[in-house]
Amino acid sequence: MNKKEAKLRIEKLKKVINRHRYLYHVLNKQEISEGALDSLKHELYQLEKTFPEFRTPDSPTQRVGGEPLEGFEKVKHKVPMLSIEDVFNQRELEDWEDYLKRLIPGQKFEYFSEMKIDGFAISLVYKDGIFWQGSTRGDGVIGEDVSQNLKTIESIPLRLEIVGKLPLPGIKKKLNRLIEKGEIEIRGEVYMEKKDFEKFKPTYSNPRNLAAGSIRQLDPKLAASRPLKFLAYDIVTDLGQSQHSQEHQILSCLGFKTDPGKVCKKLDGIVDFWKDIAKKRETLPFQIDGVVINVDDNLVFQKLGKVGKSPRGARAFKFSPAQATTIIQDIKIQIGRTGAVTPVAYLKPVDVSGVTITRATLHNEDEMKRLGVKIGDTVIVGRAGDVIPEVVKVMKGLRTGKEKEFRMPKFCPVCGSGLIKPVGEAIWRCPNQKCQAKQRRYFYHFASRGAFDIEGLGPKIIDKLLEENLISDPGDLFELKEGDLIPLERFAEKSAENLIKAIKNKKEISLGRFIYALGIRNVGSETAQDLAEYFKNIENLKKASREELEEVRDIGPRVASSIYNWFHRKRNLHFLERLEKGGVKIITPVLAKIAKKLKGKTFVLTGSLKALTRENAKEKIRALGGNTSESVSKKTDYLVAGLNPSSKLAEAKKLGVKVIDQEKFFQIIGK
Repeated sequence: MNKKEAKLRIEKLKKVINRHRYLYHVLNKQEISEGALDSLKHELYQLEKTFPEFRTPDSPTQRVGGEPLEGFEKVKHKVPMLSIEDVFNQRELEDWEDYLKRLIPGQKFEYFSEMKIDGFAISLVYKDGIFWQGSTRGDGVIGEDVSQNLKTIESIPLRLEIVGKLPLPGIKKKLNRLIEKGEIEIRGEVYMEKKDFEKFKPTYSNPRNLAAGSIRQLDPKLAASRPLKFLAYDIVTDLGQSQHSQEHQILSCLGFKTDPGKVCKKLDGIVDFWKDIAKKRETLPFQIDGVVINVDDNLVFQKLGKVGKSPRGARAFKFSPAQATTIIQDIKIQIGRTGAVTPVAYLKPVDVSGVTITRATLHNEDEMKRLGVKIGDTVIVGRAGDVIPEVVKVMKGLRTGKEKEFRMPKFCPVCGSGLIKPVGEAIWRCPNQKCQAKQRRYFYHFASRGAFDIEGLGPKIIDKLLEENLISDPGDLFELKEGDLIPLERFAEKSAENLIKAIKNKKEISLGRFIYALGIRNVGSETAQDLAEYFKNIENLKKASREELEEVRDIGPRVASSIYNWFHRKRNLHFLERLEKGGVKIITPVLAKIAKKLKGKTFVLTGSLKALTRENAKEKIRALGGNTSESVSKKTDYLVAGLNPSSKLAEAKKLGVKVIDQEKFFQIIGK
């Protein structure tokens, strides 16, 4: 960027930042997220650093943050402190309710909605009515004893007393008995009000970080010097309460500050509550990032159970994901293994939630039109569900006139076939079953680690085999001979022998991996494992009706139809026969009755392990009841750091995720 361009960019950035500052701080309105605004400020700061002659006294370019401390006795929670899955819009909320109705057919659901305060989760245990122990969430199972620091918070009673009218007569008797002799556990959030936070701004970036850092100080006097508060939202102990809403009433009667919330008989009530709170968000004394929705009937909530670290009967309806701004440098078309045509924005690298993003999906043509996106635009980028990068908004006020329109092609850029858009779908597709792009992507998927995991058969080798017409579908892989490969460039006799041996060694495959390898639309590795556990063998899956498929966990009508249709196409059945004739054997292991000692715990792996491949390690974790993820988040229980770990290690340390080496990991899994 030359000086003239930099000066123009700086002036435009200042104008846009000042406009959003005015909307946010003066008019209490918000058109973009705080993260996106901070991203614009960061770009301005970098430009002013490079071109200091354009820095002016009124430039909006400052802010710093602080770090929490560590070092306490460990506490094991009697009941795990679960995290809550997020939803970001009404459609996802409706999908959740549909999911609940499939789990308990005929059940009428009512909900309790409450504000999701942006604080630090803790557990309080009272023995014989006296505050006995307070602990942090930690990894959900093991927390830290921070009792002395929590005692300094005046909104936490040191002695329980009934100070109001209880919702049910029977509760009072049991509550009095436990206060006299017994144990009561209460959970909630430690937080700091926004006005009290003002004097700490030079050191801490937000009230939540300050609250967490204060509670995790080793010196209680420091915690006592900070104006912390406590908001209660849950009673773990059975006092006879039948509804979650009653717990809030009981907490209020015990002298705790709590959100009165709202009982909602339908989803419309939840949405209205969410919108109402969103409007009040900036005027509230504390920070919130959404609302929490619980199935109000406690028995139904318990019956729904949990999946991984999250209860099925609760969701956090968030206001917005983490976002940042960057520039679209180009837009290209990607052809997927199912023929889906996806426009992809190639971005100037930007950090979003600790991950460097260089590409973001634009989803489809309709979404591009809605956004009004052009090459060269400054855009807000978010991560849908904290995972998939996507363009959220175009900052049209930063346009220079040099931006370029992008038009979706009418023909497949790889095979030249006319693209089609099926009725009722928003996605254009290449209909050519022999399209090289589709074939190539399908082969990559088939041989990938989560599928057949054929060592040495990477994209470059697959591309070469396709170019030489040695393979046309994955069934051909199992018929290759060394003599087919030796004449090819890159293949000596030994390398040809190694690849044929690697393919032969992978002819035996677990049912879950096999289903995933088939590349059925909407079937990922977790769904494939669920199908394997439910149907036990491929023949049962072939014969399954749509209704039977919908009985499988997390499978709805759309996914069920994808699976059903795949197994009712003749070419796919012929493909399965070819694999069988080629010697592929599906292993259906007998599920051992072992203790699920990793149940509810999520692992992320980084670097290489000495004694296991990455996929074998994941299978071992799943066999012991645990979950695996590709990205580090606050929901991660353990990061397993092998040799040459990636940036995931730094991210885990930043988020306070427990990091273990491979020796400790092998001890945990019993290897």
